[in-house]
Amino acid sequence: MIQGTLARLALAVLALAVLLLAVGLAVTVGEMPVAPLAAAKAVSNGLFGTAFPLDPIQEGVIWDYRLSRALVAAGCGAALALSGTVLQALLRNPLAEPYLLGVSAGASTGAVAVMILGVGGGALSLSGGALIGAAAAFALVALLAAGAGGGSDRIILAGVAGSQLFNAVTSYLVTSFADAEQARGVMFWLLGSLGGVRWPDVHLALPVAVIGFAVCLLHARALDAFTFGADAAASLGIPVLRLRVLLFGLTAAMAAAMVSIVGSVGFIGLVVPHAARFLVGPGHARLLPAAFLMGAVVMVLADIVSRIIIPQQILPIGVVTALFGAPAFAVILFRARRPA
Repeated sequence: MIQGTLARLALAVLALAVLLLAVGLAVTVGEMPVAPLAAAKAVSNGLFGTAFPLDPIQEGVIWDYRLSRALVAAGCGAALALSGTVLQALLRNPLAEPYLLGVSAGASTGAVAVMILGVGGGALSLSGGALIGAAAAFALVALLAAGAGGGSDRIILAGVAGSQLFNAVTSYLVTSFADAEQARGVMFWLLGSLGGVRWPDVHLALPVAVIGFAVCLLHARALDAFTFGADAAASLGIPVLRLRVLLFGLTAAMAAAMVSIVGSVGFIGLVVPHAARFLVGPGHARLLPAAFLMGAVVMVLADIVSRIIIPQQILPIGVVTALFGAPAFAVILFRARRPA
């Protein structure tokens, strides 16, 4: 018992160390290389108010651009991986993730409506528009799935239909109401972009990810029961309907918040839960922390690749996650194949 606890604690410390290493790498790597000592001094000046002498431009790049960008990437990756893990358990479907269920497409539509049409008259923020769009998509998918019988496969099909609908609405808004500069900016953002994130985005992304993680971890045992089906969960005294509403709503809110910050980033919520499950097993008390930390690390590394893979050009981070995520998911499917 004690050895098992110590082993889990050691793994947690190791995972956190890997995450810190990835964030440190994101701060030092780029078109303007930064020495680790200079990065440490800039972070100390920003966090603790020290006065280490640094070039103002270099300090601004480290603190205002790279560190905030890395922290937002970590929060978004963690939240998306967490959402995918929860949805796969609730629906008992290995393909479930926020993007496949239409939540992210709806959030994108809501955010684009605020950006281009000015919906809300300035009173509605980008995050608020994304949340409303995600809620609308969630409601539509739920209605379609209920009308079709309510099974997990019906929910996936309804999510695909909802995604196509909201993606079409987004494309219509961009092509009909945006000028050339707006259209270019929106399309780049929809592919996933961390270029414009700053510290206010950190103050949204990290609390959403941490609170979502805490709520999901409180229901880890219930998620274990859901993997055997809703009837099995109900027989154990779990309030199935209430828990489903809570966790579906939570994943929709997390996806909406992240889409409002970075746009659509695919494959994190699909691939990372499978990879984490392969490493630590299906028990959600271990799986949720593993997916949370692994999603954060993968997203930070993807951001680094997006900044250095092409000299003097930054790729949309959604392109990077798709380029690496699709082959990774193919490998996972190949390893999980069952003999006939």
